[in-house]
Amino acid sequence: MSAYCIADEDTVRGFRLAGIDGQAVAGTAEAAAAFGRAVADAGCDLLILGGPAVAGIRAPVERLRLECDRPLVVELPAAAGGADGRLGLRRLVREAVGIHLDNGEDR
Repeated sequence: MSAYCIADEDTVRGFRLAGIDGQAVAGTAEAAAAFGRAVADAGCDLLILGGPAVAGIRAPVERLRLECDRPLVVELPAAAGGADGRLGLRRLVREAVGIHLDNGEDR
């Protein structure tokens, strides 16, 4: 199985340490271009998306989920949560396992 990550620089760097290639994106245009290349790659089975730039390509991501069986798309929650009301990663971890990740932002 081949995986690819499209997210902010820190997230992509973390996945690279785990052996998963990816592209860091800073804006919606970069995210859209990277998404198009990943979807066109016949070897990409798992697409990991995260960061604010990816939020700008919601329509093509949802279209892919509805119309295609590959790649499987996994979205990472933002650390602080999204503007769309989704819970942030810190809060999900705290609620799931009771661990509080304190860096002054999650209070």
